[in-house]
Amino acid sequence: MVLDKIFKKIQAVAQKNKTPCYVVGGFVRDMLMDKAREKDVDFVILGSGLGFAKKFDQAMKQEGSLIEFPDFDTARYILTPSKSSPYQGEDNEQIVLEFAGARGEEYDEKSRKPRVKPATLKQDLERRDFTINAMAMSIDDYPSGRPPQGGRPPPLIKGRLIDPFGGQEDLKNKILRTPLDPDKIFSEDPLRMMRAARFAGQLGFAIDTFALQAIYRNRERLKIVSAERVQEELLKMLSTPEPSICLALLFQTHLLDLVLPEVAKLDGVEEIYGHQHKNNLSHTFKVVDNIAERSPKVMLRFAGLLHDIGKASTKKFIPRQGWTFYQHEHMGKKMVYQIGKRLRLSTDHTDYLAKMVRWHQQPISLMDKGITDSAVRRLIVNLGDELEDLLILGRSDITTGNPLKKEKRLGNYDRLEKRIAEVLEKDKLRAFQSPVRGEEIMKECGLKAGPTVGKIKDAIEEAILDGIIPNEYDKAREYLFEIKNKYLEKAQDWERVKNI
Repeated sequence: MVLDKIFKKIQAVAQKNKTPCYVVGGFVRDMLMDKAREKDVDFVILGSGLGFAKKFDQAMKQEGSLIEFPDFDTARYILTPSKSSPYQGEDNEQIVLEFAGARGEEYDEKSRKPRVKPATLKQDLERRDFTINAMAMSIDDYPSGRPPQGGRPPPLIKGRLIDPFGGQEDLKNKILRTPLDPDKIFSEDPLRMMRAARFAGQLGFAIDTFALQAIYRNRERLKIVSAERVQEELLKMLSTPEPSICLALLFQTHLLDLVLPEVAKLDGVEEIYGHQHKNNLSHTFKVVDNIAERSPKVMLRFAGLLHDIGKASTKKFIPRQGWTFYQHEHMGKKMVYQIGKRLRLSTDHTDYLAKMVRWHQQPISLMDKGITDSAVRRLIVNLGDELEDLLILGRSDITTGNPLKKEKRLGNYDRLEKRIAEVLEKDKLRAFQSPVRGEEIMKECGLKAGPTVGKIKDAIEEAILDGIIPNEYDKAREYLFEIKNKYLEKAQDWERVKNI
């Protein structure tokens, strides 16, 4: 195993330089839980973390790259094992090792960036987020020998484990507890509050009552955390097997009001004249879990979280009809762009989320109206490569507890997918565009590049989508000669108006 070879090299560097080195944090926790080992490993050095990392880099003969953080006496070593390397890897997955000198931290009230000072190992461990992450193991005690199948680590020598805050007992009881006063822990680094919700979902642990109350008290401190870090934690939550656990904790502690207030506003049920609507927040959380069962795509799960955000502002009660949410998909699309900007999402991710939210009602409307070839063609063209994701979202949006309704609605999706496959095969729409290209339109119509060329091309594409002509070159060319005079006359009229 690559990590075993690397750990032996770290052991050799530590022994040669007579420098105590300890494995800390999640790697130790996962070994105790008999979980597959992580590829990110943190080390605490009793001495200079940066100095130790440089010596390790020399011993590795620059197989990886060293990134230095001198202000924090920390360095990160990144290695991508390859078959040509002495540290051969089967999957070429990146390994990240972080070396830090044992330190204490002092925080400014308006920043997560601490001022660091040398400290003992215990003082270093007490500044960590949770007791289960505040355990250490000397590099000399790392078990040798080949681990069992499945990438699981060899047994840990538990008697030599350094555990000053009862992390082992909390692992046994499946509880998240802070090493020190939770108000201090969360106030100093507010991102730890989101990490608590994430670990609860990721590990299946409960949050200690005192810690949970402290998260609520300190929630406003989350405002000092950068949008990028908040986004990162949110996406990690959505990556868990059952994201609703994390999301429910965010809502319970009112962190969701700060991270995604648009989602938090979906909570609640109103009743007028005996007419109720479902709790859209509970429904949304269920949709995200349904997607998680069907797809590992984090952005698709995010789309599920946002798909109904337009409902809070479009909700309306209409007598003899009940509660309506007309055009909520269009409102939701606008809101997605605001969220993307606030959370510093990439343009591609924001566009994807907006597209999913905008079109998530479309499959349902097709079923209501009857599935025509024309409607299916438009769905295929408008969604492109995201069509499969939209259908997963649509299936996951079915959260009714009535088994007959659920079976009927899922059956509608089966029929829609069958029709999509038939239209794709028949109309060759996988990479749809007009068979007659812009250059040919300009040549046959005597036009220069401009809006009229685009209008003619759009008209040909619309005719194909509406089933007026097949998606074939000869038929599209014939149609060009049928319509070109109409567009040329409009262009000439426009030129005359401009010249008056």
